[in-house]
Amino acid sequence: MTTIRDALLCTTLPRLEARLLLMAATGFDRLHLLAHDDETLSMAQQSAFDALVARRIAGEPVAYLLGEREFYGRIFSVTPDVLIPRPETEHLVDAALERVGRGRAAAVLDLGCGSGAIAVTLALEAPSWQVSAVDLSSDALCIASRNANQLGAVISFHEGSWYAPLSATQCFDLIVSNPPYIHRDDHHLNMGDVRFEPVMALTDGADGLSCLRAIAEGALAHLLPAGWLIVEHGYDQGAACRSIFAASGLQVIETLPDLAGLDRVTLGQAPK
Repeated sequence: MTTIRDALLCTTLPRLEARLLLMAATGFDRLHLLAHDDETLSMAQQSAFDALVARRIAGEPVAYLLGEREFYGRIFSVTPDVLIPRPETEHLVDAALERVGRGRAAAVLDLGCGSGAIAVTLALEAPSWQVSAVDLSSDALCIASRNANQLGAVISFHEGSWYAPLSATQCFDLIVSNPPYIHRDDHHLNMGDVRFEPVMALTDGADGLSCLRAIAEGALAHLLPAGWLIVEHGYDQGAACRSIFAASGLQVIETLPDLAGLDRVTLGQAPK
């Protein structure tokens, strides 16, 4: 029979990944694994761990294997129906909270909400905000709704493409989005975790800018005076995104870098 120590030592996975998968397979927490590493695994636990390890070695993201990922200090449920939340997207949340202000009442819209990581985080970080979220995928909306319920966020969800589910007169102080922005020929689509994520949430099937254009072009019709549009985009799309924002009539346009110093978030303001 295999002990906890042997199970962790006998896999080729990085130690942290192996520990996370063993925790999922056994139900033990990290302290239990450390304090009882000579404990023998049951056949069911060993089998469950071996299956998870095999799937990880085949490339499946750890987040999908565990069914969760941390974002902005909270745990979000994730499935292959939604993108895995990433640290870079936290810069978008930071920018939104800074520009609008946590303490004031505001109407907020998240376009292409996916797991709901952005919408839920904004709703919890700024409780006076009224947050709405839109996604084309009904499966993604189910995950987002689950996360909102589990974390105690009140959000109005709508199914459809970008602004389509909204009324013509519905306007917001802030619109945020992390849309599909990867070019259809980008080799990253065939690498790492991305291979297992929903394609429609990664790429527009074109130049990577069509969704950003659609969002920017419809923004002024749904932004209140001096309202903000803030989007995440690719590291090499800052200049293009600023140009799209300017052509759409937005002002005070700026691109913010991520921790690596790469262009990551562009924002623009509606005329006052």
